[in-house]
Amino acid sequence: MKPNQKKPEPTTSVKTEKTINYWKIAFLVLAGVILGTTIFFASRIFQQRETGLNESTELVQREGSPVLTVNSNKSQVNQLIDFYLSDFQKGQDVTYDFELRNEALLTGEFQVLGFPITFYLYFDPYVTEEGNVQLKAKSLSIGTLDLPTSEVLKMIKRSFKFPEWIEVNADEQVILIRLDQFRMQNGLFIKANKINLVDDEIQMSLYLPAESEDE
Repeated sequence: MKPNQKKPEPTTSVKTEKTINYWKIAFLVLAGVILGTTIFFASRIFQQRETGLNESTELVQREGSPVLTVNSNKSQVNQLIDFYLSDFQKGQDVTYDFELRNEALLTGEFQVLGFPITFYLYFDPYVTEEGNVQLKAKSLSIGTLDLPTSEVLKMIKRSFKFPEWIEVNADEQVILIRLDQFRMQNGLFIKANKINLVDDEIQMSLYLPAESEDE
């Protein structure tokens, strides 16, 4: 070897650097696939499919004379709710429960990515000026998932069948029991007067329709 000739550099470091770059590329690709898949499924889960649902009907200002005022309690009303829902949900694969405690409680199960998720949604009930009952969402329990109440209400609205006189407003986090849309076959209708779940006081009035409504 000549005195001024440089000794060839080893090629080991170049190969090592290339190997490291390959691992970086593979990691970035894998992370991108995972992130993209997560975004895709999340968008499908929370996608709004409200097409075809009826818009809220106008409030019906019913006129009539109160013929009977009923004072009840949570236990008695829960028996009526159980009886009604058992009949209404016959033959349905997906069902839900509703009961009055110190809050109103809606519970059921829906599917998220093929897995059953049980929810417990608590409401505070209010009587409106028209004698309807408004349920304002108060708190939500849904296992370890951290989902906004409005999104869970959207899932509930898509997953369950409710009577026509029950309206679910996910954006306002409210369920409205439209007693002004509920009428008995003989024309009698009901208005809520008072709901105090803590003191166990529930009062409803039964009305005879005005003569003009019968014509």
